Formats: sequence, C-alpha cells, structure tokens
Amino acid sequence: MASEAVKRILEAEAEADKRSAEARAKADGIVTEAERKASITVQKRLTDAKTETGKLRDENRRRLEEYTNKAEEDCAAKLAELEKTAASNSDKAVEAIISGFFS
Repeated sequence: MASEAVKRILEAEAEADKRSAEARAKADGIVTEAERKASITVQKRLTDAKTETGKLRDENRRRLEEYTNKAEEDCAAKLAELEKTAASNSDKAVEAIISGFFS
C-alpha cells in the first residue's frame, strides 16, 4: 500500500513536471509570437513614417521652389522699377547739367 501511494505521488509529480514544461513552452511560444508581431508592427510604422517624411520633404521643396520663384519675380520687378527711375533721374541730371552749362 505504501508503495502504491509512493507510486501515485511520483506519477503525480511527473505529471505536474510535464504540465509545467508544457505551460512554459506554451508561454515561451506566446512571448516569441508577440515579439515577432511587435517587431513587424514597429517595422511597418517605421516604413510609414519614412514614407510620410518623404512626402513632407517633397511638399516643402515644392513650396520653397514656389516661394523662391515668387521672390525672384518680385526682385526682378523692383529692380526694373529702380532701373527705370535711375534712367529717368540720369536723363534729368544730364539735362540740368546741359541747361546749366548753356545758360
């Protein structure tokens, strides 16, 4: 009888060890799968962020080009106006000198 009880205790301990090992393996599998999914999610988000960053850079380059073109047009218009004013003033100065010389 005692040997029968010892035998059952040993079988129960073996069964407990087996179940513990199975539970540990299952837990490890769940953790490994969660890590894999997390890694995939991180990689996807990094890819999405890089794509969005590229779009923003392209948009900023386009806007900078538009701003630069507008600024160059404004500068060219102001320069033409200044050149016109300078030429007019130069003509007036020459006329004043000539009329002063012959007066």
